[in-house]
Amino acid sequence: MIQLLRYAKDYRKQVILGPFFKFLEAVFELVLPLFMAKLVDEGITQHDRSKVIQMALIMLALSVVGWICALICQYYASVASQGFGTVLRNRLMEKINQFSHNELNRFGTDTLITRMTNDINQTQGALAMMIRLVIRAPFLSIGSVIMSFYIDWQMGLIFLILLPIFCLILYLIIRYSVPLYKKIQQKLDQLNQLVTQNLTGVRVIRAFARTNTETSHFNNEAEEISRLNQRVANISALLSPSTTLIMNAGVAALLYFGGFKVNVGHLEQGQILALINYMNQMLLALIVVSNLVVLFTRAAASANRINEVFATDTTLANDGTIKETNPQATLLTFDKVDFRYTEKSGLALEGITFSMKKNEILGITGATGSGKSTLISLIPRFYDATKGSVAFSGNDVKAWDLDTLRSEIAIVPQTAVLFSGTIRENLLWGKVDATDEECWAALATAQASEFVETLPKGLDTVILENGKNFSGGQRQRLTIARALIRKPELLILDDSLSALDYQTDLDLRQALKRDLNCGVIIISQRLRSIQEAETILFMDSGKVVAKGNHDALLKNSTLYQELVESQAEGVKTHA
Repeated sequence: MIQLLRYAKDYRKQVILGPFFKFLEAVFELVLPLFMAKLVDEGITQHDRSKVIQMALIMLALSVVGWICALICQYYASVASQGFGTVLRNRLMEKINQFSHNELNRFGTDTLITRMTNDINQTQGALAMMIRLVIRAPFLSIGSVIMSFYIDWQMGLIFLILLPIFCLILYLIIRYSVPLYKKIQQKLDQLNQLVTQNLTGVRVIRAFARTNTETSHFNNEAEEISRLNQRVANISALLSPSTTLIMNAGVAALLYFGGFKVNVGHLEQGQILALINYMNQMLLALIVVSNLVVLFTRAAASANRINEVFATDTTLANDGTIKETNPQATLLTFDKVDFRYTEKSGLALEGITFSMKKNEILGITGATGSGKSTLISLIPRFYDATKGSVAFSGNDVKAWDLDTLRSEIAIVPQTAVLFSGTIRENLLWGKVDATDEECWAALATAQASEFVETLPKGLDTVILENGKNFSGGQRQRLTIARALIRKPELLILDDSLSALDYQTDLDLRQALKRDLNCGVIIISQRLRSIQEAETILFMDSGKVVAKGNHDALLKNSTLYQELVESQAEGVKTHA
């Protein structure tokens, strides 16, 4: 938790002054019983009305000043904690956005969401409580004991006897509750993962009639969290009655032994009332301390999870300096590239070697799981090659400034991802200053202008979550248009023509040749989508097992011939 406090450096004033005003409020609260004792002993008992009024006014003034100090502290605590949470979320999001796909895969989306929300909320609440109570509660506990000794040292011994008893109860409660809080956090991660899977896969769940099964699964997870919360709540609930029991026992002891002292004249009635007030203050403050311990323990667990993200170094060092392409250089070169996702996993790619010229079309095909998508993910440095080199426009991709490299490459992924907003806003992801004419031109090339023109609001048509108000083919064409509007040096279509009918597929490829002045990589298992490419890579088990144009592969590759025969309709079957 302490490591995260550096993100509250802009709120030093609030972090310092907040506890100071809370300390003043605690001082006023601590001296109030002394004036109450004087009010009783010197005013009420002796029938001195002026003394009663004087003490009452002093107590009222102290209460008002303490109330003002508490309000100031509350204000500073709110400002500091909310500001701290905002800064922390921003920094954590920046850190996550720097991660390569390796780190994102290692953490997982669901736990990162939990850390961004629930865990930061825990640390934010802990900072607010630290400002408000971390000084006040211990000060009142210790101060009450000292003031009891100030009034009568023998009566102060009662406080010293009750204090360790309370601390023992507090220790036992914390010992059994804290592990449960940690387990609850882990269960929240699992529940978040389950919710995400159910929401994103709702159509698949319904298609397989698994609604009841998944609902039951969710209910079981939610009930498990509920059971854990009930267990920890039951344990924590013991604190209040235990404290009440100790408090009443202490008050009874004060009244019993104090009565003897009052009878013999060693104590006044008002002093007994003051001691009872101090007893209440001490035990109530200790309850606050116990709650703070639980809160800070939960916050510490959350802080460790957040620090784990901050402490993770991305495997992609963005220390490249190249920011301009070389018109004379080969557009893309793979030289004996090997790649594995983790050190312990097998090779996902092995010995990949090929080159691609500017304005050339490169087709990649192969069986599912052969490494096609993995290969193209090395080009914009989503991952770095384990061995060998990948060069873009004549320079190793590691020598490029990462933002510049990715701005020169446009990728249309397998899954068509659209963002909430309008069609225009989605297109502007490719080029933030694109005009309407550029938007329509990109839509026309992507064979999407015809259906967009029929929409009542055209470019201003609202896209629902994940583009659910469009068909699969429409979503693919919109994502292609978003990539085309950038006018990249390299366009990568990662199996992003699969939802298009044959005619639209053909029209789109012809439009790409006509309108674009860049290299194009088309990944597809539909051979008619890549048969016109200058070079085709046929991949199997992470290796390029055949390379050449369509006619050459028909002559020399048995595997390619078998694939052609399985898709004979619409594909040339002879050289």
